[in-house]
Amino acid sequence: MKRLGDFEQLVLFAILRLDAQAYGVSIRLEIEARANRSVSAGALYTTLGRLERRGLVESTIGTSTAGRGGHPRKYYQLRPAGARALHAITTQLGAMSQGQLPALARLAERGER
Repeated sequence: MKRLGDFEQLVLFAILRLDAQAYGVSIRLEIEARANRSVSAGALYTTLGRLERRGLVESTIGTSTAGRGGHPRKYYQLRPAGARALHAITTQLGAMSQGQLPALARLAERGER
């Protein structure tokens, strides 16, 4: 399986967190709030399309609403392949970082020398 990039991981985690409320704007806001990372709509929708083509997420079209000018929302959900990919990378990072967070924090506090 092709490796997941860091932004792809953030998108998949946002979809997992948002569950049935995972649509473009909510995904963008979730990433911005939790990861403190600015997200452009173009980057997000390009990534969502790529993840869907790879079979990691699937989308469904919701019902039209008057508040959106009659345009329905497109909702995303994690597919089993996406969950497996995200679980694998999370497990790898956890194994590599186990016990290293205090040392990493000390190094980060030193700043540039």
